[in-house]
Amino acid sequence: MQKYGVPFYGAAWVPYNNVRSKLASREDPDKADDDESSSASEVTASHSYVVLAGGGGEGRSGIPNAIIVSHADFASISLSDQPVAKLEIGSQLPYRMAVHPGGDGLICALPDSCRLFEWEEVESSEVHKLSVKVSEKVLSQLEGFGQQLALAFDSEGSILAVGGEDGNLRVFMWPTMEIILNEAQAHTSVKDLTFSPNGKFLVSLGRILCRVWDLTTLKAVASLPRENNRSFTIFEIGNFCYSLPCSGTIQGDILIIDSSTLRVQTVVRKAHLGLVTALTFSHDSRALLSVSMDSSVRMTVIKDKKKNGGMNLWVIIFIVVLAVTVYLMRNKGIIP
Repeated sequence: MQKYGVPFYGAAWVPYNNVRSKLASREDPDKADDDESSSASEVTASHSYVVLAGGGGEGRSGIPNAIIVSHADFASISLSDQPVAKLEIGSQLPYRMAVHPGGDGLICALPDSCRLFEWEEVESSEVHKLSVKVSEKVLSQLEGFGQQLALAFDSEGSILAVGGEDGNLRVFMWPTMEIILNEAQAHTSVKDLTFSPNGKFLVSLGRILCRVWDLTTLKAVASLPRENNRSFTIFEIGNFCYSLPCSGTIQGDILIIDSSTLRVQTVVRKAHLGLVTALTFSHDSRALLSVSMDSSVRMTVIKDKKKNGGMNLWVIIFIVVLAVTVYLMRNKGIIP
């Protein structure tokens, strides 16, 4: 765990191989072809990055609003003591974030709009550092709609889903930003979004309802209401081969569930001192990244992963319900 002095609300793993290829193609297309033929494992071993977003908002706390890039070392299971890069972005808090899997940059949800940031590589005689900069491209389709509470790309990076505080769910084609779904009352407020591993379904979470959307028909095909006046909690699902749902709690605990046995595989108690605000698996599901309002970021290695045959729609629905159930049972002391 590391602390970088900023309350965090968004976190993601950087798809560095794709970022590196994009950066190289801007400078020299021939160089990009050479880079793509290099060993991906060699690149990943020495260039594993995470990106974090958060800050102090519009107040005069002295805490900046910033996007931070940090280095992750899988060998030592550690994050760099200091950020690799830090971009302060003024008075607007980046409350949620989504990283494009193909290297097209990242999008941050600000109080009344969404802003695109691009990757850049800072070179010197001693080190090459990955950084971010404000993109010249303006996402006009996401301006003036108020605070967006959830952002997500599908695994191919061809679809972007955005959910607002007002309950509006919008789905766009990327990068054209052609809107394909605009559901004004998907929820009273959209709290979280995640795509199924095959990209065919989108799960949206509200305060009192969970919905599953078929992205072929662009219709809601399942709805799960809350029970006993309980709210849904933050969750994340691992990749198609390693189906590991996880949940973060307001007490700062992290629960990782083995979907093949339907048991809690790992409990990290007091992983953070405060509310867990974001969770995200690494691209191979080897590690889980979690952040909190207490300014901490933690890298948790996933052990004893078990392969599954994949998840269909109903398994995805069951996993969401299971994550919520485990959280409620723990609060009642039924399970440790």
